[in-house]
Amino acid sequence: MSTSSHLISIPTILEVGNDCLQSIGKIVRNKKFKNVVVFFSDGIFDIVGETVLNSLEYANINILYRHVLSNIQIEPIVSHAFSIPNDTEVIIGIGGGRAIDASKYMAFLRKIPFISIPTSTSNDGFSSSSSSLIVNETRTTVHAKMPYGIIIDTSVIKGAPLKFMFSGIGDLISNIPAITDWLYEERQGITTVNDFAAMIASKSVNSLLSTEFSTLKDDLFLQELVNSLTLNGIAMEIAGTSAPCSGSEHLISHALDQYIHLNELHGIQVGIASYIMSHIQGQHEPIERHKEIKQLLLTIGFFDYVKTLNIKKDAFKEAIKYAPTIKPERNTYIHDKNYRNQAIEFILTDQLLAEVLV
Repeated sequence: MSTSSHLISIPTILEVGNDCLQSIGKIVRNKKFKNVVVFFSDGIFDIVGETVLNSLEYANINILYRHVLSNIQIEPIVSHAFSIPNDTEVIIGIGGGRAIDASKYMAFLRKIPFISIPTSTSNDGFSSSSSSLIVNETRTTVHAKMPYGIIIDTSVIKGAPLKFMFSGIGDLISNIPAITDWLYEERQGITTVNDFAAMIASKSVNSLLSTEFSTLKDDLFLQELVNSLTLNGIAMEIAGTSAPCSGSEHLISHALDQYIHLNELHGIQVGIASYIMSHIQGQHEPIERHKEIKQLLLTIGFFDYVKTLNIKKDAFKEAIKYAPTIKPERNTYIHDKNYRNQAIEFILTDQLLAEVLV
């Protein structure tokens, strides 16, 4: 069991607020960057492109190259990475998962700082050092660049469809079963929990759970969601593993992608799986957190949205069977056959899941 330490990277820039994209040029200039390349997710340039480019140009920042990314196939991303001018000082990725994942992988390949500008809160990927790309026709998580900076314009986030907020909340609440899995593995001698990383991951989700709101787009609630998802990336960086924010519930979601090809938003799949696995863990752990997860997801309308997707129970049943094969080196609750059987039984008998899954 290793007790060695490792170097960590933490973002230097964190700007969150209404209309802060109008100040991106000033923010970049203040950090002494002059030459940048900018990547937009497909469809995002029409929304924020003019604002971003005007702000950079007004601050006398040289835009060496800009491009709209339409896919996350690894081959064209690598090609883009090595087509970037050699005097590029920072890569800026703007949009949903595509631009963020591709840009931080290019930054990793070229050893260039990366600024992450998400336009929705669908998951915590904008703050992490990993990318989800298509490798050999399979969605694969690869090591990438920890953001040097994170800039989040809450006025843009508010304009995104609600499903992205449901997804982000689903991804965030997965910290609860993930930390339980991590501690469970430590008790079995499989790993050593980094207490500081676990504390940050726990604080990030608890902060959101304790925030009062009337709608999901309340300024305070949105600020808490953004901050909490940002802390997730830092927790994983400190841990040197995704374990504080990713356990059995994420393995179920990855199995849905890889074997079932469900292809719903990541955080939607993870949110459902978190509800399932936190219930199973609650039967065996001294602290029952599944009631908090259920209450939040009911309150925000998460399950009402899931009803509209016509997701089959069989998809989750099969994904639970395959989930341990995603990361066979781990030993979470889902790796235990008895708990897998309990999870499948819960899917078949739980009244709420009977209403939202078909």
